Order: sequence, then C-alpha cells, then structure tokens
Amino acid sequence: MLSITALRRWIFWIGLIAFVAWDYTASAPVNLRLEPPIFAAGSGAPVSGGHCARPK
Repeated sequence: MLSITALRRWIFWIGLIAFVAWDYTASAPVNLRLEPPIFAAGSGAPVSGGHCARPK
C-alpha cells in the first residue's frame, strides 16, 4: 500500500504530465521566426521582447 506522501507525489506528477500534454495539444504552434528577440546583443535592433523591454 502507498503512503499518503507517495500517493500525493504520484497525483502531482500525473497531473503535471496531463497538464503539459493538454497544453501542447491545445496551443497553436509557436513560429520562432515571428518571435521578437529576447535581447538584441548589440545588433542595433531595439529590444521588443522580454520583461525588461517595456517602454520607459
């Protein structure tokens, strides 16, 4: 018989795997060519993605 801790651990992992599988099947595929760069790294292009790219 499983202990309550082991049972909770199994429920967590099964739920997490089920959520990731549902999200993968329900979401539209990501087109990486249309995604903004996370950082420009000196390319001269302004950064438009990431959490620090909000207008000042």
